[in-house]
Amino acid sequence: MMKIAEINAMSASELAERIAVEVANYDQMKLNHAVAPLENNSQIKAARRNIARMKTVLRQKESNK
Repeated sequence: MMKIAEINAMSASELAERIAVEVANYDQMKLNHAVAPLENNSQIKAARRNIARMKTVLRQKESNK
C-alpha cells in the first residue's frame, strides 16, 4: 500500500501510469480469487482503496492546473 505522501510526490503522468498498473493487478487478483480463494482476502480491499486514493490525487492535480 502506498502512503499518501508518496502518491502526492508523483507527477500526474506517473500517477496515471501507476493507476493503470494497479487496476490491472486488481483485476488479476479478482480473477484469481474467483478461481481459487486468496490466502488474504483483504488484499483486494486494500488494492481498491489504493486505486481510489491515487485517482483522487490525480483528479486534484488535474483540477489545479
